Amino acid sequence: MAEIKPMALIESMSKKVCEHSDVYFRTNKKTGKVYTGKLCNPSTKEPSENQTKAKARFTKVQAAVRAILAGSSEQKTQLVAEYKAQNKIGTLFGYAMHKLNGNYDANGDLISD
Repeated sequence: MAEIKPMALIESMSKKVCEHSDVYFRTNKKTGKVYTGKLCNPSTKEPSENQTKAKARFTKVQAAVRAILAGSSEQKTQLVAEYKAQNKIGTLFGYAMHKLNGNYDANGDLISD
C-alpha cells in the first residue's frame, strides 16, 4: 500500500478548518502523523445526568492536572520522565490526563494512596 504524504498546509493544521466544517485534523507532534476525522450525526438531545457528571468530573481533573504541571513538584518531575520514555501520547498534558485520570473518583476528588 502506498504511503500518503500530506501537503505542508495540512501538516500544520489542527482542529477544524472553519467553524462550518465537520472535518477535524490532528498532528501527532512526536511522530508527525496527521490524523483526520469527521463528525457524523452529532447528537441533538440534551446531555443525560451521567454525561453532565462526567463533564464536571473531567473539568475538575483537568484543573488538577494543570495545577500539577504549572508547579515544580516531584510528581511533575516523575510525569515528565515517564512521558519522555513513551511515544504513544503526543503531549505532556495528554499523558498527564491519561495517567492521573484513574486517581480521581466520580466527583473529581483525588483518591489518596
